Amino acid sequence: MEIRDILEEIFSELRKHYDPDSWWPAESSFEVAVGAVLTQNTNWNNVKKAINNLKELGALSPLGVLNLEEHQLLKAIRPAGFYTRKLMTLREIARFFLEFNPKEKTEELRNKLLSLKGIGKETADSILLYAFEKPVFVVDAYTLRFLKRYGLEIRMNYNGVQSLFHKVFPVDAGLFKELHALIVEHSKALCRKTPRCRECFLKKCKKAPKYGAFR
Repeated sequence: MEIRDILEEIFSELRKHYDPDSWWPAESSFEVAVGAVLTQNTNWNNVKKAINNLKELGALSPLGVLNLEEHQLLKAIRPAGFYTRKLMTLREIARFFLEFNPKEKTEELRNKLLSLKGIGKETADSILLYAFEKPVFVVDAYTLRFLKRYGLEIRMNYNGVQSLFHKVFPVDAGLFKELHALIVEHSKALCRKTPRCRECFLKKCKKAPKYGAFR
């Protein structure tokens, strides 16, 4: 059975159980980018605290981040951890937004983001997808763990997984948001570090058992 068929069936089942429309929570594209930077190596509750601090200072904008005194910015983002490093990245992102050209091709924007200190593939693609509505699938730890447990025979690295999703599914920003959100929701609910396989409704997928988690 083709991997395409397996993935389509799995996501069909996930859609029946989750409603991921609320993800990514943000009021502006810049807030999305700030969240993508701050969420590195921390949880979303800590990110929300830091973002709220920036909002209270009236600094949740490119110029706001650039004009804020360093000690004020450090204090604001402290809840997200690694704040010295993230301060530098936030200011890089702020400059990027001030120079952003919406007519640039996705690959050009991605290369520019990846050239910024502190921006890796996952962060760059999160910004492209959720802030700029570019059709780029985001691969995170949840995705890698999820696919590995199903024993899908793909290269278990960022580029391999992203390439798979770009080939299997229509290259569409809205769809990629949905697929990513479904994986996140399921990973938080059942497919955790210690999985709750006995409760997992995906055992009903006729084709899934021969590919891994439920053999």
